Amino acid sequence: MGFKDPTPIQSHAIPHALQGRDVLGLAQTGTGKTAAFGVPLIAQMMQYERKPAPKTVRGLVLAPTRELANQISQQLQGLIEGTSMKVGLVVGGVSINPQIQRIARGTDILVATPGRLLDILDRRALNLGSCDFLVLDEADQMLDMGFIHALRKISALLPTERQTMLFSATMPKQMNEIASSYLKSPIRVEVSPPGKAADNVTQEIHFIAKAEKTALLKELLSKHTDERSLVFGRTKHGSEKLMKTLEKAGFSTASIHGNKSQGQRDRAIAAFKSGAIKVLVATDVAARGLDIPDVKHVYNYDLPNVPDAYVHRIGRTARAGKEGAAIAFCSPDEMGELKDIQKVLGTTIPIASGTPWEVQPGAKKKPNGGGGNRRRNGGGGQGGQRGAAGGGEGGKPGGRRRRSGGGNHRTAA
Repeated sequence: MGFKDPTPIQSHAIPHALQGRDVLGLAQTGTGKTAAFGVPLIAQMMQYERKPAPKTVRGLVLAPTRELANQISQQLQGLIEGTSMKVGLVVGGVSINPQIQRIARGTDILVATPGRLLDILDRRALNLGSCDFLVLDEADQMLDMGFIHALRKISALLPTERQTMLFSATMPKQMNEIASSYLKSPIRVEVSPPGKAADNVTQEIHFIAKAEKTALLKELLSKHTDERSLVFGRTKHGSEKLMKTLEKAGFSTASIHGNKSQGQRDRAIAAFKSGAIKVLVATDVAARGLDIPDVKHVYNYDLPNVPDAYVHRIGRTARAGKEGAAIAFCSPDEMGELKDIQKVLGTTIPIASGTPWEVQPGAKKKPNGGGGNRRRNGGGGQGGQRGAAGGGEGGKPGGRRRRSGGGNHRTAA
């Protein structure tokens, strides 16, 4: 697979995990967390080889979004090549019945989004009673997305005697509840401070009026038309409108957000990976789970409401040791977001143009895209995180949710 030397998170986490210890791993995005849990997970399964019984799994990996679950599944498939092991994938946005059929014979490692997994468990198509390993990847985002109740339900169905590994790029205060609930005497592996941006990312910010953002984006994109650029917007509607504007201007572009079907999202990502399109416009549904080494530029067309999301967004570039650039636009009403982002970063983003806007005393922070709920990080701030991540309308965490494709009524992630 091209691995020669372990990354810091891998070299620190793998030895403890191989000993069966619970692991709390903290590392910035793009540093190889999947192999950090995948290698010891597979190694231990091979050491104690046994075939999974029908409708059971030996190891469970939970991820917050379909894109990230797909990414993990693909990497694990590479790691088990040449063995008799099987990796399964269950996510929302596609028909549930083929997924049930594929896992009916038993699965060694199942990668899943929490909502779709609960749907399958509700149908009694899967039993977690013999699952020896649990991995929570990007656990902080699952917290942001309101998956804590789903995680509790799933955890109650797992054996108490198991090995658990929790990996995250950031460590919000609420994470302590998850860590203490799921991990037993864990070894904490932290290779970079939570919230730290990748070292190879060059950051800069333009202070610019909102009405002038599109013209500046076109100007900057035109300087590197042969290189891949990822553009982050805040809302689904705004991202789609921006994509069409760029397309009319002659840029090869596509978009992914919560209003797109899973097939549309998959095709857009595949075209971006192959280089058939050079500009991908996305909401925070793409802030994690996209591992495309050749993304040279990340544009924060809109600053995110949740400061940690900025770190994840710019982590889409400068992956696998390569260099990249993160360019942010800041309009007058985004100064509050910028202040929060720089507080998380622990540094000031260098100014490329303009001067910082003055924040009016007593000004209230605007709501987040349609309600101001912090848990909407990840899908463009429309209709709640569950809907935004996967294409449904969604609602407030804990409220009644509408059904979306494939019978997944808990989440479309």
